Amino acid sequence: MKHHESKLQAQCVKWFRYQYPNHVLFSVPNGGLRSYKTGIRMKQEGALAGVPDLFLAESTQSHAGLFIEMKVGTVKPTDKQEKMHEQLRVGGYRVEVCRSFDEFVKLVEDYFQDQKP
Repeated sequence: MKHHESKLQAQCVKWFRYQYPNHVLFSVPNGGLRSYKTGIRMKQEGALAGVPDLFLAESTQSHAGLFIEMKVGTVKPTDKQEKMHEQLRVGGYRVEVCRSFDEFVKLVEDYFQDQKP
């Protein structure tokens, strides 16, 4: 993950944990520099290219959970990310790309409006 995306993601996670302390949002550490051996071990443990950056483990009336891909500026998801996003959507998850803090806040608040009764 590029530095700007990392800073945006950290800001969003900090806000979420303050606003929703009883809900689970976690990162999926697929990116970043690592040794060849570590990369092999992570693949053996189940790491998959294209998995979004964050997962909100909260089902709603419409979705089994929310995956969030963090991007900044005009950076687009990769082909592997797009393919994974589609697979997750078919599986009943909501998948969105967030490009700003305000967009993240709106997405989370809208998502919680669709909560199961």
